[in-house]
Amino acid sequence: MKTQRPYIFLTKITVFALIISALPLSQTVLEVSPFWLLLFFIYWLTYFPAKGRFFLALLLGILLDILQGDILGQNALALILSSAFIVNVKQSFFVSNLSTQQVYVFIASSIYLGLFLLVHALIQGFNFSYYLLLAPLSGALFWPLVRLALSKCKHQ
Repeated sequence: MKTQRPYIFLTKITVFALIISALPLSQTVLEVSPFWLLLFFIYWLTYFPAKGRFFLALLLGILLDILQGDILGQNALALILSSAFIVNVKQSFFVSNLSTQQVYVFIASSIYLGLFLLVHALIQGFNFSYYLLLAPLSGALFWPLVRLALSKCKHQ
């Protein structure tokens, strides 16, 4: 994949992330699973130079809100602030080893989860499954597989 077409690659990985997110799995597995769109967007932010990153995060978050039936703007806000963290540490993230990248992904996923739960608690009360707290850990554990798969796709 040439770097002149980062938006086409983003479209492809977004569709793939949305398909993975929509797989019919048990409720516990869905709650523990990572934030797939965030993982793929972190890869795209890190390895592609592009303009309008936060606007794209807003659009992707609103698309995710609509498709999942969540509160409009909940995923968008979480994705924007998680992306801001990744953009802030991008230089370090890019040259870091895999375990350090996993720590950054864990922190970004924790920011995403924290904002997601904050909005959920403000609107619907503080009732959620505690399995959801494992999502940042699963995101960090899946990061090497996501990075490997997307790097293979990028070079085709």
